Amino acid sequence: MTMSSNKKTPGETNKSATPFARTYFHGTKADLQIGDYIEVGYNSNYGAQKNAKYIFLTGTLDAAIWGAELAVGEGRERIYLVEPTGEIEDDPDLTDKKFPGNPTQSYRSKHPFRVVGEVTIWQSHPEAQVQAMKQHLQKLREQGINSLNDEISS
Repeated sequence: MTMSSNKKTPGETNKSATPFARTYFHGTKADLQIGDYIEVGYNSNYGAQKNAKYIFLTGTLDAAIWGAELAVGEGRERIYLVEPTGEIEDDPDLTDKKFPGNPTQSYRSKHPFRVVGEVTIWQSHPEAQVQAMKQHLQKLREQGINSLNDEISS
């Protein structure tokens, strides 16, 4: 089987067989239940809130916390444990140029994620840090610097 270096199938990082699938995190304000699926085709929780071409997950709790804190909407910030149902690839907004080697373990997919649990106890970033990040993202939008995830994929 040949795959490009930035695409992975669930469990590919672990070469030995295991009865457990790798679980990732997804930060949002959406109110979901165990067994629900997070899918493409809905308005994004971020940026221009366009119809999402990708959905996102991460291998680190910190990146998921940022996802929950930066999501738009009035709902409660939530972090779900999710399992991808298909191929995932590095998120180009957070890898290569910004964070070589993908230390945030941030990925995207066009395939659904199944919600398998929720992290109910976690520590938010300091409010000043969250506001600074939101201001930085707003400045990027004003400068016309858009997400690489808004580009048409090949």
